Amino acid sequence: MITGDQIRMARAALRWGVRDLAARAKVTAATITRIESGKSGHAATLIAIRLAFEEAGLIFIDENGGGVGVRFAKPASGTDV
Repeated sequence: MITGDQIRMARAALRWGVRDLAARAKVTAATITRIESGKSGHAATLIAIRLAFEEAGLIFIDENGGGVGVRFAKPASGTDV
């Protein structure tokens, strides 16, 4: 599952405010704020948030010894950039 830190990082990368993410994930802004502050979220809510970010072109990096993170997805090969 994604963490509150990853959500904040992803919002910053996309320059989205809490309300922007809330609208795209179809959850309340209060829910986003609560999860970012370290409170738990329902699995379905975290999935909706993750999908909103993935649709915007981000991928999430799991704990791999270097900490969790987020980055832009690599463009598909054969596409013009």
